[in-house]
Amino acid sequence: MAVARRPGAYVCGIDAAMDVIGGKWKVLILWALNERACRFGELRRLLPGVTEKVLTSHLREMEEHGIVHRETYDEVPPRVVYSLTSLGVSLNDALKPLGAWGREHVLGGVESAHSDRASRNPRSSTRKVG
Repeated sequence: MAVARRPGAYVCGIDAAMDVIGGKWKVLILWALNERACRFGELRRLLPGVTEKVLTSHLREMEEHGIVHRETYDEVPPRVVYSLTSLGVSLNDALKPLGAWGREHVLGGVESAHSDRASRNPRSSTRKVG
């Protein structure tokens, strides 16, 4: 397993984990591969907005870290399938609470943020205009 920095160079475990999953797309690649192995084109469709160059780069880095397994089949045209290793599965499991936090506090929190503001300032939402 290749690591970008020496273990002693990290400040904490979060720092080490962020070195492995840093960037927007790596966590989304983990999410996409959580359910099943995918070919490159499938991953691109599951992650709208990712460029081919970035996806290729991230998959290589994740493979170097031992998170993603790349299986090449000797066919014409060659078929390449990406899947999570056991280390990748354990990383995905570690990210589940973060996803739950995002769903609760960001996705579901948009409506509750408005109601929180209204409860702190009763005039903001209870008063009718016009």
